[in-house]
Amino acid sequence: MRKVPEAGEGKRGEGGYLGYLLRQAAAAYRNRAERALSDLGLTQPQFSVLTMVTAYPGLSNADVARLSLLTPQTANVIVVNLEKSGAIRRTPHAVHGRIQQIEVTEHGAALLAVARERIQALEGELTDDMPPDEERIVRKWLVGVAEGG
Repeated sequence: MRKVPEAGEGKRGEGGYLGYLLRQAAAAYRNRAERALSDLGLTQPQFSVLTMVTAYPGLSNADVARLSLLTPQTANVIVVNLEKSGAIRRTPHAVHGRIQQIEVTEHGAALLAVARERIQALEGELTDDMPPDEERIVRKWLVGVAEGG
């Protein structure tokens, strides 16, 4: 019976396809983020939504989906759950009443502050052994990949 390679081995290593390696890294990051946030009752996608709504108040569900890299259906479920938990609130748009604008509540801001500390610590672990100039190169490369999509 063949042994399935671990991360870093075979096609899961440096010789693997870039797309697969990006996906593998994203999955590993998400798993670590989920563990860091689990006792807060917050998932990594919920953290992403709270982050974007805090950064850009007044977003619609469609905006949240685009910015959080989620399907509209998934974003809607997350927004509904965050609203039920009291982390966000939705209000009708002043001009386009059917559009609901999303804002973070005090509870949501406090939750995000704790979650952000944990995620920043996790991201610090990712870059601990990386010189600042290399981190800038990686960040620039990742943004370039996203812009080309």
